[in-house]
Amino acid sequence: MRVAGLGFRRDVTLDSLREALVSAGGSEGLAAVATISDRADTAALKLLARECNVPIKVVPREALAGIVTPTRSTLVQAKFGTGSVAEAAALAAAGRHARLVSRRAVSQDRMATAAIAEGDGE
Repeated sequence: MRVAGLGFRRDVTLDSLREALVSAGGSEGLAAVATISDRADTAALKLLARECNVPIKVVPREALAGIVTPTRSTLVQAKFGTGSVAEAAALAAAGRHARLVSRRAVSQDRMATAAIAEGDGE
């Protein structure tokens, strides 16, 4: 199962999300997009999921805490307990034994990040 994890600001645009996803490797072969629970209802995310024809996997905030990521943002670590929301969401949503196949990519406007993980989906 291939999952794109997305981290983004509340006022993110579809273009920013799309750009981050393309930079991370694109939507081909994705089974889902994933993000933290308090951002799952964002309109731009819903549009991206529809455009990619995949469901949104919601990752509870507490599930991100403690997930070790190769990218380490001090701000994100303090706020969410992990170094990268995109990488941690991808890993959590892809299931046990998940591994990143694409580290965090950032949109040019810095509004969105994306990372891709593969796992067993469980």
